[in-house]
Amino acid sequence: MSNEKNISLKESATFDRSTMAEIRRAAETGIYDIRGFGAKRKLPHFDDLLFLGASMSRYPLEGYRETCNTSVVLGDRFAKKPITIETPVTIAGMSFGALSANAKEALGRGASIVGTSTTTGDGGMTPEERGQSSKLVYQYLPSRYGMNPDDLRKADAIEVVLGQGAKPGGGGMLLGQKITDRVAQMRNLPKGIDQRSACRHPDWTGPDDLAIKIQEIREITDWQVPIYIKIGATRTYYDVKLAVKAGADVIVVDGMQGGTAATQDVFIEHVGIPTMAAIPQAVQALQEMGMHRKVQLIVSGGIRNGADVAKCMALGADAVAIGTAALVALGCNDPKWDDEYKAIGSAAGYYDDYQDGKDPAGISTQDPELSKRLDPVAAGRRLANYLRVLTLEAQTLARACGKNDLRNLEPEDLVALTVESAAMARVPLAGTTWVPGQKY
Repeated sequence: MSNEKNISLKESATFDRSTMAEIRRAAETGIYDIRGFGAKRKLPHFDDLLFLGASMSRYPLEGYRETCNTSVVLGDRFAKKPITIETPVTIAGMSFGALSANAKEALGRGASIVGTSTTTGDGGMTPEERGQSSKLVYQYLPSRYGMNPDDLRKADAIEVVLGQGAKPGGGGMLLGQKITDRVAQMRNLPKGIDQRSACRHPDWTGPDDLAIKIQEIREITDWQVPIYIKIGATRTYYDVKLAVKAGADVIVVDGMQGGTAATQDVFIEHVGIPTMAAIPQAVQALQEMGMHRKVQLIVSGGIRNGADVAKCMALGADAVAIGTAALVALGCNDPKWDDEYKAIGSAAGYYDDYQDGKDPAGISTQDPELSKRLDPVAAGRRLANYLRVLTLEAQTLARACGKNDLRNLEPEDLVALTVESAAMARVPLAGTTWVPGQKY
């Protein structure tokens, strides 16, 4: 009888064990859960798309004898000195404060080895990062933490951040345990005090004001460097049109699979739209304005491998940006630290408490002893190797589709495995000519 009862036990799909554990945690503490990383729920993603390789109706390229271009020029709409990157994979903005100085240096080293760019983040520019980055994008954020006009002029591009895929409509957090003397000095904050970044810029209220601010930045930098506008993926079609109108050289669209150093879990899991759904909206907006390929589109949020890169390019992106994947390449969540992850209540592959500053890998911490564990030279080499693999994988897929340039990939090269992914990516369901939601 007891065995029959056990067999009949059934977990609720609505109130599963994870949900009930969170209810108990909230009831015990009276505060929402804060964590880093990105969305952990299953979302329609690039694995739901497949390439149609060449056979009879298309002519493939030979991998060892025929070239496939990967370089991209960013910011040639207005800037006198646009950036040329040798691979269409860039490093997304991640702050010193959220990350250790060694981690920021490693990101710069790895990006420079392969000829691509890296990005500062909230909190300003460190000498280590600028010194090791051949192409550095300086983020201009709502908080203005670390904002320095002299550093602005040292940058190779400026990225005006209006939103982030993990928390569009919200600001960042840096808890007091990570506000060291150096971080406090750079951000003009008291040491050890929790910091919240603003969710909107203090000196403008809409796109018309943004156009004025971009004009000011161009004057500060003598029209030399490109100006990016970064948005979290929500109402992407309209936001991209407004960004173009405001004068952007480059638009960065960050989907909800993008990572963060710290914010509310409810924000990460329930705000924004998947990266795959945002790209066609952005491309449509650019095409309708006659600005596709004239204003470059960088896509970020959940990019993991060369297939993801190639699929973004096929949907119309000019380049991608990686954040979480870059940290993993440096050594984040490495199994060699598993015992220490377990000692702080986590495990390798699961660690997301970036806000606590206790990262055993020495990446998302300001603890000097932990930070020493990350060798920026060795970590930079690992990142460079990873970036090379992404590029080679993307080239392999492009050649298989008969393309001699990654940007020649197109939606016609893709099919979808699910109705949802077909509708979001606006490509046919595999084996059919049906694109859900399209009028015929």
